[in-house]
Amino acid sequence: MEKKLSEMKYGEKGIVKSINGKLRDQVAGMGIRVNKKIKITSKQPINGPVVVTIDESSISLGRGVAGNIVVEVEK
Repeated sequence: MEKKLSEMKYGEKGIVKSINGKLRDQVAGMGIRVNKKIKITSKQPINGPVVVTIDESSISLGRGVAGNIVVEVEK
């Protein structure tokens, strides 16, 4: 099942399937690319940032950025 990164729940894992074209270069510098494994490690309340783990690094993303990344969620 595909979800936007901002819609995933704490602890969910998946593989990045697509990134909005304008953000692709910006998040690539953080290690977020299509076909990379990603895990939600924290979600702050009231539209706060989403913290993800990718390649053993933790990265904080604003909800707007996270909403432009589509992930195939593992079952």
